[in-house]
Amino acid sequence: MIPPIASNFVAGETPEAALAHVEGLNNRGVAGILNLLGEHYEERPPADADANAYVDLVEAIAERGVDACVSVKSSQIGLDIADDVFEENLARIVEAANAPSATGPDGTGTFVWIDMEDHETTDVTLDAFERHAVETDGNVGVCVQANLKRTREDLERLADLPGKVRLVKGAYDEPAEISYKKKARVDESYRDCLAYMFEAFDDGVAVGSHDPAMIDYAKQLYADHGTPYEVQMLTGVRESAQFELAAEDDVKVYQYIPYGSKWFSYCYRRIRERKSNALFALRAIVGN
Repeated sequence: MIPPIASNFVAGETPEAALAHVEGLNNRGVAGILNLLGEHYEERPPADADANAYVDLVEAIAERGVDACVSVKSSQIGLDIADDVFEENLARIVEAANAPSATGPDGTGTFVWIDMEDHETTDVTLDAFERHAVETDGNVGVCVQANLKRTREDLERLADLPGKVRLVKGAYDEPAEISYKKKARVDESYRDCLAYMFEAFDDGVAVGSHDPAMIDYAKQLYADHGTPYEVQMLTGVRESAQFELAAEDDVKVYQYIPYGSKWFSYCYRRIRERKSNALFALRAIVGN
C-alpha cells in the first residue's frame, strides 16, 4: 500500500487505479498523461515487460474513453541496455498507440510522450522523436530542458517537425559546462525558449511548469502569437491551480500521472535530484 505522503504524488499501483484517477480529473476539465513508473533497467526482460504494459495501457485508454495520453522514459524501455532495444520497444508502443484498437472518438490514436532524462540521453531521444513524429504525422511528443545550454539550438531543429514539444526547467544535476546552474539563469533560458516556441512552432507548445510566472508569460505569448498551447503539471502539485486553469477557454491542462509498484524509488529520486524538492513537496501538500 502506498503511504499517505507518497499517494499525493502517485495515482496508485495499477492501471485501473490510474485510469480511475484520470476519470476524476476529466470530470473537472483536466486531461491525463499516464506514466508507468520504472527506469534504468540493465536487463531486457523488465524493459520489455514495461513496453508490453504500455501497449496494454494505450488500448485501455481507448476502451475507457478517457482524455489521456502516455509518457515513457527511454531508460525504462531499454536505452541503458542498448540503443536498438530502446528503439524496438518505443516503436512497438508507438505502433500500438496508432493502431485502430487505440483510436479514440476523435479519430486519432493515443498520443505518446517521450520523456527526457539526463544529458547523455538527449541525442538518441531527439532522434527517436524525429523519426516517429514524421511517421505518425505528429502523434508523439518530446520533452526538452531549459537548464541545458544546447536546448535553444535543439528547438530550432524541432520547430519544423510535426508533434509537440514540452519545455521544462530540468531536474537533473547536469555538469556545469553544459548546463545553467543558477535559478535566475535557468528562468531566463526558459523564457527565451518559450518565446521562440510560440513564434516558431505550429503544432502547439507544452508548458511543463508549476511556476506561476512562467504560466503567466505563456498566456502573454499566446495573446501575442495565437499559438495553441497547453500547461502540464505533476500529480499532487498545485492541483487547485490546475483546475482553475482548466476553466479557462484558451488553454488545455494536463496532469502528469505516475503510477505503479515502483513508487518508492520515484519519490526518493524526486527528493534526491534536488534538495529543494523535499520542501517543495511539503509546500505542495499544504497548498492543496
